[in-house]
Parts: sequence; structure tokens; C-alpha cells
Amino acid sequence: MPDSTSIRTLPLGHAAKGFRGKVVRVGGFDPAAADALELERRLIEMGFVEGARIQLLHEGFIGRDPIAVRVDDTTVALRRRDASLVLVDPED
Repeated sequence: MPDSTSIRTLPLGHAAKGFRGKVVRVGGFDPAAADALELERRLIEMGFVEGARIQLLHEGFIGRDPIAVRVDDTTVALRRRDASLVLVDPED
């Protein structure tokens, strides 16, 4: 089956402050790991679903972690490591 991600797709955890885009998918980890499945569920509950508009609003001072992200009309904070499981396409 062909991969639906584009060349421009990147993990949200690699994006810089001011980044705007859309969620392509949540994944990219070992689905057999119980912790990974729990994290995927939590990210989806926070609104990181396919097609959601996102904007990276703020980065922490130490190691640029944590980050504040607007997901559609909600603002959430998360670690970059966790945000790296969310694949996004930049806005045109």
C-alpha cells in the first residue's frame, strides 16, 4: 500500500515556533508497545486527528521543550518527544 505522506511531511516535534500546518497522522512508533498505544490515544483525545489545523505557539527556554500547540480551537502543551509522533504538513 502506498504511503500517504508527502515529501514536506515532518514530525511536529521538529517544527519551530510559528509553524502552521495540518495533521497528516498520529503514529510512527512500534504499535506493539503498550505505552505507545496509550500515547496515541491521548494525542487523539487532545485533538491531534487527521486534518486538524495546528500552530506551534511557544517553545520552552531549555531545550525548546515543552511546546504549546494550538490544535484547531484548543491550546495544549506537550513534550517534543511526544509531539514527534504527530506527522504534519506545512501550510502552503
